[in-house]
Amino acid sequence: MRSGAVALMATGAIPIFNAERATGQGFGIPYKSREFNKELSVTLRNVSPMKQDANKFIAYLAIIASPFALGAFFLAWSPAQQFSNEDPAGDGYVPPRSIERLVDRTQESTVTVWCEPKDDKFSQGTAWAIELKKDATKELPTVLITNHHVIDTCIGKGDVITVALPFEDPVAAELVRWDAENDLAVLRTKLKLPVLGLSEYDTFPGYWVMALGSADGYEGSVAFGNVINSNRTEILVTNNISSGSSGGALVDNEGNVVGVMTWSLDEQQYNGAVSLNAFCVKILECKYEYDGDKTWWDYSN
Repeated sequence: MRSGAVALMATGAIPIFNAERATGQGFGIPYKSREFNKELSVTLRNVSPMKQDANKFIAYLAIIASPFALGAFFLAWSPAQQFSNEDPAGDGYVPPRSIERLVDRTQESTVTVWCEPKDDKFSQGTAWAIELKKDATKELPTVLITNHHVIDTCIGKGDVITVALPFEDPVAAELVRWDAENDLAVLRTKLKLPVLGLSEYDTFPGYWVMALGSADGYEGSVAFGNVINSNRTEILVTNNISSGSSGGALVDNEGNVVGVMTWSLDEQQYNGAVSLNAFCVKILECKYEYDGDKTWWDYSN
């Protein structure tokens, strides 16, 4: 037997069989000696000092590494938390996650409108695609929304309304119906466009909004701004618009329509849009009601 490796059962010592299982080491004890003295034991501190040192080293590494691991966790968690806090789906005041995608998606559904009657009372504006199945036909599957004042001089004048995507040839559009009081009109065309969704939520002062249209004939013009205030049928915004922007969609940070750009004021620092509530008179079938009038948004809560 090795000196100091084997001792009689004493404080701090464990049976030889247990020691070998615990350390994975053999202590060179002959089988007969084991059988003769079953109380043979070893003191682990004498036979496995390297294993203890290794355990201490690992513990030191864990202590040193813990602050760095905790710091890395917070570095990774903070941007994720910020990303969650600025989710447009739950916060109308923040810009969209990707302005580029929002602009592209809105532009795909937006066209320039020309009204060219024979008496030369020319007008130009903007329109956007909406899902109104009752107004679509097999030959003219795409339904568009614009302002009444964009096409009013073409009413009763035959096929004199055309629409076009940016840098593409104009195609004919047909006037379906209109609401002069709320300055809205419905067109349809054979041009196939994806429709824009309608917002399920009313706007509040400070909300982020985007207007897209053909400002002064410049197709695809984009203006960012915020809602200043609103009433039941109008939304006041800071977005810069011009005459050709009329009829263009006003969208929120999720790309859903909240209104239609309609008018501007040179002497004031805001412009106006017709809200979706105004659609309830002659354009949309609305299920909510407030103060005796149909509304797109629910004001019961």
